[in-house]
Amino acid sequence: MATRDDLDGARVVMLDAVYRDFGTGYVPRWHRDIMDPEAFYLRSERHTLLVAVDEQDGTVVATGALDSRGPAHPPNPRWLAERYPSGETAQLRRVYVRPEHRRRGLARRMVGELLDFAKADGGYRVVYLHAYPHAPGALALWQSLGEVVCDERHEVPGGGSGVVHFEVPLP
Repeated sequence: MATRDDLDGARVVMLDAVYRDFGTGYVPRWHRDIMDPEAFYLRSERHTLLVAVDEQDGTVVATGALDSRGPAHPPNPRWLAERYPSGETAQLRRVYVRPEHRRRGLARRMVGELLDFAKADGGYRVVYLHAYPHAPGALALWQSLGEVVCDERHEVPGGGSGVVHFEVPLP
């Protein structure tokens, strides 16, 4: 689990991802947790933030988070918000790996730890996440771990926000 000492490094990894991989940059209504990960992930026993640290230089190279907030409507389809209500839904968030550390199993290991955390909580009935299809490696990872419940590109008029929504089984 991340500590306060890891938060600056985690924030850098997360901001790099939203700028480089998603092309959105920082959007306050979507990314408030990036600016204050302590409030979102460290202060609640039901939330967590994981980091992977490079053993050679001590920098954070990957992040993964989980919280109890289900998808909001809007921007997500109403039926998704109803199917995955806050409090009962463990939402995987901010699973990001620096490009030079990808393809080493870091994201998959972090997700495994996050799923174990969700199961140990005992109050989550389902695990949900959304992914941007153009993020390198994202769809392949999530398709190998879960089931697509909505691909906005094909199922929402006008393509929605273009994200793909997944449900991942609890271990």
